[in-house]
Amino acid sequence: MSGFSPNNGSPHPFKRRFIVVAALLSAAAFLVLLRYASLMFNPPSPEEINPPRPVLDRGAILDRNGRSLALQTRLGDIKIWKPNIRDKDALCRELAPLLGMSGEDLLRRIDTAVSNNVMVKRQVDEITLRAIEAAIGEGRLPGVGVDPIVGRIYPEDRLASQIIGFVGADQIGLEGIEYFFNDELAPKDGNGNQVVLTIDASVQYTLEEIGRRVLTENSAEAVMLLALDPRTGDMLGSASLPDFDPNNFRGSAPENRTNRSAVWAYEPGSVFKIYSLAALMDSQAITGQSTFFCNGRWERVTGRGERITIGCLGAHGTVNARDIIVQSCNAGAAYASERLDALSFYNRLKDFGFGMRTGAGNPGESAGSLSAPEYWSDRTKATLSMGQEISVSALQMLQAATAIANDGVMVSPKIVSRIISWNGKTVRNFETAPPRRVTGVETARAIRSYMVDVTSAGTGRRANVEDLSLAVKTGTAQISTPGSGYSETDYIASCIALVPAENPVLILYLVIVKPQGEYLAGRIAAPPVREAAEALVDYLGIPRGRNRRVEHSGSIILPPIDIPRMETSVPDFTGYSKKQILPLLLRDDVTIELYGEGWVLRQNPPPGTPFQPGMVITLQLE
Repeated sequence: MSGFSPNNGSPHPFKRRFIVVAALLSAAAFLVLLRYASLMFNPPSPEEINPPRPVLDRGAILDRNGRSLALQTRLGDIKIWKPNIRDKDALCRELAPLLGMSGEDLLRRIDTAVSNNVMVKRQVDEITLRAIEAAIGEGRLPGVGVDPIVGRIYPEDRLASQIIGFVGADQIGLEGIEYFFNDELAPKDGNGNQVVLTIDASVQYTLEEIGRRVLTENSAEAVMLLALDPRTGDMLGSASLPDFDPNNFRGSAPENRTNRSAVWAYEPGSVFKIYSLAALMDSQAITGQSTFFCNGRWERVTGRGERITIGCLGAHGTVNARDIIVQSCNAGAAYASERLDALSFYNRLKDFGFGMRTGAGNPGESAGSLSAPEYWSDRTKATLSMGQEISVSALQMLQAATAIANDGVMVSPKIVSRIISWNGKTVRNFETAPPRRVTGVETARAIRSYMVDVTSAGTGRRANVEDLSLAVKTGTAQISTPGSGYSETDYIASCIALVPAENPVLILYLVIVKPQGEYLAGRIAAPPVREAAEALVDYLGIPRGRNRRVEHSGSIILPPIDIPRMETSVPDFTGYSKKQILPLLLRDDVTIELYGEGWVLRQNPPPGTPFQPGMVITLQLE
């Protein structure tokens, strides 16, 4: 025999493995049966099947007065787990009115559902959600569950939409302030910070209303209309049209989501003369008494024998600095620029902030373009003096204008005021570059005085406002076409105004891109600036001749505010303003939760509900 020996009656190894596997399969089958029985007699709740997602609060974006421009809202999908329903008819009677449905529709939806997990209604608003959650907590809605959803809403729709931007499905900022300040707004420990803008929603509305009309009447490609306080640099409004609705950003064109005031760079045209003349005068290359002769064009012959010609709107004859501004004389500006060397002229324009970003707080801001003197041609200095061969943003034009408004001191613009915590405590103030002197006091005042004459004897006559002195300059710029000079059909018409001229507290700047038909700025840009000045001067309380000043002791008696009485039952709050509701917040026997701004539209619990100390009343305002 060989080395093989029998196993003394022990099971064959293959049979042993079979027995082990069979035992394991039997145990697994037994466990499955136990789990199935458990599910039959103890069905899981909707929360076990679809565990609720955590709801985090993204900080709000507010205007300078605390008005909500972007805020987080809590929505919810309402579901029913059929195995937990005790009485379908009773459930439908209780739930259907809360969802704005009929009991029959809800019952039909439950009965026809092919799954035990029935989706009843998606994206229910917060007021309804709270009412349903209260009923669930009281045991009146067995089988009903809530799947919470975080939502971002923009209550003012299109207002300042390109500034604010929007968020994606994951609540991450994609454009505008939502993107640039995402780390501040995004939840940290459950609560994100709030961003307070310098924008005044009422000013913004006025600018957008006027701008939209200008866009339509001129069949223009785009319109920008901005308002800034030169003392602080606060942007009070910045309209850029066409715009979009951030509540439905997917349905908008990408170019309409662009904040043109910060991102677009363009040749400004004759408005730029107020800066080029200021640079020449402050460097003492020219004075207010220096004269130049305009025969309708500026001409120069280069060392190579090339003749360069720049046309003017007319033959203005002998002109000085005031005439160059008032009559918008291209030739006079070009001849004046010859009095200063290229490097000094370049440095003076850089001092005004051209060729650099303002740092106002807008993502994607353009630095514009101002070439160094070594790249200049024989005509560059002359064309710069009238706003060509330079590209600027609307923000840069406003920033430079603050130097003219503030007697030579330039203040950088800003769009964000401060960051505050969820409970209103200041986290940090948003600071831009410190103010700096750009020109002397007399230079700035001289330029302003020239601009005042523009409204009486120059191209800005249509911007004149009765009983109010405006410092104005208009500009009509041909749009350059790369490789082929300047277009004969496409223009940018613009107008800037300092209000009031003696001590400006407001700067308005309008830009109309590619108007059709009439294109001269004095005709199409000056009138809307006058309209904006008329509206905002009254709103901002800027003194003028017909605004009466009334002196009094400083004490006034206000009538008592009508407060809804709440004793035995919950009153009807519909139509009450937020101001009327606020005193109820001081009561310690009830919790009032307010959502939105304006007047009460809906409430929970409904009017007539018996009042109970400690109850929570939710009010939706619009």
